[in-house]
Amino acid sequence: MDTKSSAFTVRPAQRMTVRPAQRMTELPAQFFAALVRKANEQIALGHDVINLGQGNPDQPTPPRIVRALQEAAENPLYHKYPPFSGFAFLKEAIARRYKLDYGVTLDPETEVAILFGGKTGLVEISQCLLDPGDVCLVPDPGYPDYWSGVSLAGASMAFMPLREDNGFLPDYTRLTPSELTRAKLMFVNYPNNPTAAAAPLSFYEDTVRFAEKHGIVVASDFAYGAIGFDGRKPVSFLQAAGAKDVGVEYYTMSKTYNMAGWRVGFALGNREVIRLLNLMQDHYYCSLFGGIQAAAAAALTGPQDSVDTLRAMYERRRNALFGALTGIGWQAKPSEGSFFAWLPVPKGYTSAELADRLLLEAKVVVAPGIGFGDNGEGYVRLGLLAPEARLEEAVARIGKLGLF
Repeated sequence: MDTKSSAFTVRPAQRMTVRPAQRMTELPAQFFAALVRKANEQIALGHDVINLGQGNPDQPTPPRIVRALQEAAENPLYHKYPPFSGFAFLKEAIARRYKLDYGVTLDPETEVAILFGGKTGLVEISQCLLDPGDVCLVPDPGYPDYWSGVSLAGASMAFMPLREDNGFLPDYTRLTPSELTRAKLMFVNYPNNPTAAAAPLSFYEDTVRFAEKHGIVVASDFAYGAIGFDGRKPVSFLQAAGAKDVGVEYYTMSKTYNMAGWRVGFALGNREVIRLLNLMQDHYYCSLFGGIQAAAAAALTGPQDSVDTLRAMYERRRNALFGALTGIGWQAKPSEGSFFAWLPVPKGYTSAELADRLLLEAKVVVAPGIGFGDNGEGYVRLGLLAPEARLEEAVARIGKLGLF
C-alpha cells in the first residue's frame, strides 16, 4: 500500500492549554483535604486509626425516614421535574417545625428557601449580596466554606476574632469604621463549629441592633441547632425581635436527622434574601428530587424521639470524652453544643504539629485549629463521632505520649 496516497493523515497529538477563570485560582485552599490524605495513608499502612477530625455524622438516618423515601420513590409524581423552588409541603413542614421548636412564625412561600444542603446556601448568599469591593464579616475561627462564597463573589473578608475570654462570641466594637462602611454581610454560627460554644438570646438581640445600624445582612448558620447540652436548648437567631428584618437563618437536616448525604437544607427569614436565593438557584438547579423532599417533610412532621435520642447520645459522648481528658490532665471547657470539642494545644506545639504527632504516634486524627482561621491557632477540634469506648481509647492513646 502506498502510504503517501492514504486518505487519512495522522497528525501528532496537540494539547490545548486550558486557562481557568481567575476566580478558580483565588479560591481558598481546602485545608482538610490534606488531613484526610494523611489519615488515609496511615490506614493504608494497616494502622487502627481513630478519626475524630471530620464532621461527618456516624449514625444512620432513622428507619422511618428511610421508609418514607422508599415509598416516595415509587410515586410517579416525583419522577418529573419538581417545582423550581421546591414543593410547598416541604416548606410548610419546616415552618411548622420552627413554630413548634422556637415559637417563630414563617410564611412558607416567601420566608423559606429549600437548599441543596446548608453548605450550598452559605456559599450562594455571598454571590447574591456581595460585589467586588464589598466586605463580609466572618468569624475567626469559623467554617471555612464561608470563605469560599466570599471568594467566588470577588469580595473581601474582615475577620471577627472568637476568643475564649468572650465566650467565643464576636466583639462588634473591635471592627474598624472602614470595615463597617464596606460590610454588607456577616456570618454567625451557634452552636459553634469549631469552638462548641453556644450563644444566648441577648447576643442575637445585640446582633440585630448592630445589623440595623450598619445595614448588614446577617446569615445565621444554625446547623447544630438541635444539639445542646446540660438541659440548655440552643437559641435560634430568628427568636430575636427584628431578626427577619435583617437576615436569614440556615437549617439543615444533616445533623438533626443524620441525613448528611441526602443534601437537604433551608434558608429562613428575610423575604428579599429568600427571593434572591431562590433566583440564584433557578439558574443552577431544578430543585431536589421530590422523593427526598417527601422524606424530609416526614422527618420534620413526624415523631421527634430520634432527635432526643441523638442529642442524649452526643451528651454521653461529650461526658465520656471530657472525663477521659481530665484523667490525662488535658484541661478544657466542656462543649456547650454541636458534636465537637475544642481543646487547647499544649505548650511547644502549633495546632498542625500536634495534629501530626497525634496521628503518627497515637493514630488519632484531630483537626488543627489553624484550618479554621488564624484565631484557631492554639486549639484542635475533636468530633464526638465515635462510640464512648472509642473516644476513651483515643484519649488513652494520647495520654501515653506524656504531653500533659
